[in-house]
Amino acid sequence: MSDIEARLDDLRASGLYRRMRHVSGPQGSRVVLDGRPVLLLCSNNYLGLADHPRVREAAADAAMRWGAGAGASRLVSGTMTIHRRLEEALATFKGTESSVLFGSGYLANLGVVGALARLGGAGGPSGSVVFSDELNHASIIDGCRLARAETFVYDHCDVEHLAWGLRHKLGPPNHRAGVIVTDSVFSMDGDVAPLEEIVELAHRHGVRTVVDEAHGTGCLGPGGRGAVADAGLEGHVDVVVGTLGKALGAYGAFAACSAEMRDYLTNSARSLIFSTALPPPAVAAALAALEVLQEHPEMVDRLQANADAIRDELAREGFEVAGSSTQIVPLVVGDADLAMRVCETAIEGGVFAQAIRPPTVPDGTSRLRLALMATHTREELRAAARTLGRAALQAGFRPGAGVPVAAAQPAGHPEERVVAPLAGEDTAAAAA
Repeated sequence: MSDIEARLDDLRASGLYRRMRHVSGPQGSRVVLDGRPVLLLCSNNYLGLADHPRVREAAADAAMRWGAGAGASRLVSGTMTIHRRLEEALATFKGTESSVLFGSGYLANLGVVGALARLGGAGGPSGSVVFSDELNHASIIDGCRLARAETFVYDHCDVEHLAWGLRHKLGPPNHRAGVIVTDSVFSMDGDVAPLEEIVELAHRHGVRTVVDEAHGTGCLGPGGRGAVADAGLEGHVDVVVGTLGKALGAYGAFAACSAEMRDYLTNSARSLIFSTALPPPAVAAALAALEVLQEHPEMVDRLQANADAIRDELAREGFEVAGSSTQIVPLVVGDADLAMRVCETAIEGGVFAQAIRPPTVPDGTSRLRLALMATHTREELRAAARTLGRAALQAGFRPGAGVPVAAAQPAGHPEERVVAPLAGEDTAAAAA
């Protein structure tokens, strides 16, 4: 047996083996999954724009006008008219001076975190500190690791732990540079970062902020402008990262920022510099989706209404859903094998809600991650909740018996976490 096959056997034995499922036809609220019609409850196509007629037509027209690909990186010959148009539209939408496109959300976070970590003053990367929420997305975690800067991982949404870290790492006699990086909406839990407190701490300590709005753009705030806008913080965050492949239904990502920051990222973000530019059809599709969103902001209200509706229906089935306030609703099961059984049983009942297991989520918190769409109907969601309740019971799980996420070990960078002392402890240590 090869070492690869042995590793695959280990994954199967631990309930962590993964396979790709196949969807026939376009991404909508109902799809054909591996030959079976199902209600789709795990797509990030939150506004249903991936198969919107205007979005599809824009992609087709762009392919005919500009071609299928950009042919080069942005700094060679890959920057085309359509790229500039989308960057200008995104900056206006996000209320920033400028924006710059990246190949994906993963590449955006790798590039932005690495570039800002290198602004470490005379000490270079080794002189700066990246402060990262323990449940940040894997792309942020990998960005921290590749940045070669020290990373302080603070407890999830715990501004007191973050404040302690800022004092401990940046205060006298250190005087180091720093950047705080956080998701706005956490992709596996559906909760929202305390952005106002984070930005206030950043201003107090003179550090930069990066907010990843992958699951906020198009879903929260006035007109779908995101959690930053919802908190009234437009103009107060140094870099807002967003994706084109979720609520906007296309592909790619962007960093909304000042013109100065855009120029710096263009010259420093390696994942931008060394990647082929986004293909024109994807860019045109995102631009059309943004236009549809701005013309029909009620889609955001429908999405939030559907999220509230599914929580109400799931609560009636006995599920614990209090931790989520957005379109992402986790049903925490605990055991990985059990989560898969619930998932498969629900598919047999006509509902697809993917089971999410470690390392994506902490050990002991495997779950079904529900993602709502604006195009779901109340009747569909009511029926889906009943199907999920039956599937849980048939699989041997009693709804409401899941492990609270807050009690779990972190999934992100546990080896890098720093435990804050008890109240008064840091003061006593300083005095000593």
